[in-house]
Amino acid sequence: MQRKVVVTGMGVVTCLGSGVATNWEALMAGRSGIGPITLFDAAKYKSRIAGEVRGNFDPHGYVQPKEFRRMDRFQQFAMVAAGEAVDDSKLELPPTNPFRGGVVVGSGMGGLSSIEEGMHLLLSKGPNSAPPLLITKVVINLSPGMLSIKYGLKGPNYGVVNACTSGTSAIGEAFRIIRESRADFMIAGGAEAVVTELSVAAFSKIRALSTRNDDPERASRPFDRNRDGFVISEGAGMLILESEEHAAERGALIHCEILGYGATDDAFHIVMPDETGSGAYEAMRLALEDAGVKPEQVDHVNAHGTSTDLNDKMETIAIKKLFGEHAYRLAISSTKSMTGHLIGAAGAVEAVYTIMALKKGMVPPTINLEEPDPDCDLDYTPNTPVSREMEYALSNSFAFGGQNGCLLFRRV
Repeated sequence: MQRKVVVTGMGVVTCLGSGVATNWEALMAGRSGIGPITLFDAAKYKSRIAGEVRGNFDPHGYVQPKEFRRMDRFQQFAMVAAGEAVDDSKLELPPTNPFRGGVVVGSGMGGLSSIEEGMHLLLSKGPNSAPPLLITKVVINLSPGMLSIKYGLKGPNYGVVNACTSGTSAIGEAFRIIRESRADFMIAGGAEAVVTELSVAAFSKIRALSTRNDDPERASRPFDRNRDGFVISEGAGMLILESEEHAAERGALIHCEILGYGATDDAFHIVMPDETGSGAYEAMRLALEDAGVKPEQVDHVNAHGTSTDLNDKMETIAIKKLFGEHAYRLAISSTKSMTGHLIGAAGAVEAVYTIMALKKGMVPPTINLEEPDPDCDLDYTPNTPVSREMEYALSNSFAFGGQNGCLLFRRV
């Protein structure tokens, strides 16, 4: 018998700030976190804007200074977001049975800044200059590994690498682990730190990034006719998932129930989405089927909505295909209009936002939607949040390589 899975803790770090409350306040104000790149000199780059985690980020509440210096930036984000989620859940850690708790964390590119730093040293000073902790800063599984060490969790533990679907995939896999009784609770989410020289140069080379450099707060504009690419961003989102029985036994506050997870691939192109939306459609359909929920019962969709021409059109087509006439009654948001695109952390951060939308009965806006694309004709909640009673909400993630992941949540 499959067990019910609930969310009891949430944590987030983005360019909007650290903490769920800070992020939610910014979303409701329609405030963008996009600004000029400061992590390196971007003067010669085509795209010079990003969603950086700026000075309000303080990892030292959750990471000791010595350990902090040994971590890559994406690992620091993961530790802080997970720390907030653990505090929010009020879990007592380490647990009595450490093999019943685990960690799954997704990241698309891992310790990219540490790779770049190590390569610079290698080329300028030779092989003996390689940083001694380079490997531990780079590999993606060390993020969940560090969390397991910190919290004493000896159950299922692994990293998920699935490009921009990584965070959603990590939560989905953790959901399945609990539902199948392989663990009682899991820390799950995504972390990314890709505002680096190589990453920005490479994404610019394939013309994926917005070049609205003189107007950064208005650069990310999903579903708008004048969108010109996504804005690269960094951060982390983490959830505490528990079986309903485990949460009830300890009297935990339950934020929502996670009901379904769908995962597919387009099998179409290494970068471009399948313009028919068949893979995205099937991932959403599978999430609903997994949950036993009909399309017309869904109230809200947190769209992948990257602000790229092909993705936004494809997602609109897929939503129409699945929901039919009900698609026009959905309250849809692209919170990337305010956060930019956090790559492997995007789905996890947006899962937090989707849960908050259900809890608060408020639909976050899609800002900068000033001139709608005729091919994107659904209700994307333009520019202003909307109050709406909601029970079921879907969070979408799509990725290079054609990976698609969707999570369905229910308000409790």
